[in-house]
Amino acid sequence: MRNLIIKELLQLRRNSFIPRLIIMFPIAVVCILPWVMDMEVDHVGVIIVDNDNSTLSEKLAQRLDDSERFDLKGVRSTYKEALQDIEKCKADLILEIPQDYEKDLAQGNVPSILVAANAVNGTKGSLGSSYVSSVVMQNLPVTQLSSMSFSTLYLYNNHLDYKRYMIPALLAILIMMLSGFLPALNIVGEKEAGTIEQINVTPVSKFTFIFAKLIPYWVIALLIITVCLILSWAVYGIVSSGNILLIYLIAILLAFVFSGLGLIISNYSDTMQQAIFVMWFFVTSMMLLSGLFTPISSMPSWAQTMTLFLPVRYFIDAIRTIFVRGGGFFDILPQVLALVAFAVVMDVWAIISYRKKN
Repeated sequence: MRNLIIKELLQLRRNSFIPRLIIMFPIAVVCILPWVMDMEVDHVGVIIVDNDNSTLSEKLAQRLDDSERFDLKGVRSTYKEALQDIEKCKADLILEIPQDYEKDLAQGNVPSILVAANAVNGTKGSLGSSYVSSVVMQNLPVTQLSSMSFSTLYLYNNHLDYKRYMIPALLAILIMMLSGFLPALNIVGEKEAGTIEQINVTPVSKFTFIFAKLIPYWVIALLIITVCLILSWAVYGIVSSGNILLIYLIAILLAFVFSGLGLIISNYSDTMQQAIFVMWFFVTSMMLLSGLFTPISSMPSWAQTMTLFLPVRYFIDAIRTIFVRGGGFFDILPQVLALVAFAVVMDVWAIISYRKKN
């Protein structure tokens, strides 16, 4: 097995593209995706229709303009004019201030303020209108607000930094792509080149051959995790709240799973194109259903049931428990056991499904 592993490592080193991919892909993902995958909504374009033209209505408009979440796109005299800006995608929200706004506040009445949101982008429309409503409520006198007060304590992520939530999940994408795609394309590439026939006529067992193929990609997974953790600290100042060794543990288990899956697909594929399409189907489906982008609890019940059979779900749960919450081994024990079961099934299947041809 030692000589076969050395052969695999030499093949990787001689490839002019793969070593660069292994280094550059994690750097690009960690340095770019946390910025563009932020679910927070900023720079919401607001058009104001001020039917009151009073000091307090101008103060409300100024508060919106001062907020980093809003971009004031102008003041219109009528709702119809403002709606035309929405239809031309020049703004996202209309805030219509009614007549007698200042008078109602002075008399102790709560004025009726219209917030009209462009809901083509449902997330932006919903969050944007909530932000505007919050600013409007803050502009009301204290006497007109409910006597009940609320105090919010943010646990584990005090500054509501979305990057802290996304960076550990991005490790799943990297491991799936590099530890899954590369071994699949490796064997299929050897099939197309005909070099795998030289291995098939040797007395090397299936077990030895498959594990010699898998081990280099497990090493790659460890390298990926190391690069990502260093970048997370160097670029964002974000470090794991829990034991880093637990991150390596679940990462290598996920690498076991996807390297095995890659070899299974390669065993049933005859061409590179076929392997790419099949692998891409599995990776994309698992990413969307794993809870990486959207909470599993918000999915339909049938989709939640499907996620129970996806190894990435357990990895995402475990790594966020460690990285964000600072959980220990026993906190992630159910996820570890699930990943071990998936890894055993995938790797055994990879060995069994490989057929040596004479």
